Amino acid sequence: MNLDSNVLKKHLNILLFSGDYDKCLAALILSNGARDKGMTVTVFCAFWGLLILRDPDKLGLEDKGTYEKMFASFTPSQAEELPLSKMNMAGIGKTMLLNMMDEKDTPHLRDFLEVARKKEVRFCACKLSMEIMGFKPEELLPGIEVMDVYAYLDDAANAGIQLFI
Repeated sequence: MNLDSNVLKKHLNILLFSGDYDKCLAALILSNGARDKGMTVTVFCAFWGLLILRDPDKLGLEDKGTYEKMFASFTPSQAEELPLSKMNMAGIGKTMLLNMMDEKDTPHLRDFLEVARKKEVRFCACKLSMEIMGFKPEELLPGIEVMDVYAYLDDAANAGIQLFI
């Protein structure tokens, strides 16, 4: 299949709302694939999607209210800790999936995230979601942009492909 040269000029915009391992994995596989095809990519992480952007070495409880401290304590501190969307079975299902991925020499979520960042996928954290959930910009991985809804909508309006995951 030959691709029209216009395909290489397209932009992919993903609104990542899920904090499930398998759904985040799909978003990152698509992001990496789009970059491989020469497309620009923005992944806008809102609410649970923010969990892939957290830096476990920078999480803190300072300057947080009671609910924010509780929330920070009960949510995964990094992408690899996310549960599966289906058949998680208290983590047994995820362990099975990871074992199957290892048997097939398939990269894990953290690997796809690292590669996407190296390929200059633009990762943005939703400003309002961060405020509500009590996440601070300094708790995110390096290079993550904090974006408001208006900037997100501008980016999405200019995308040839828009996905909600």
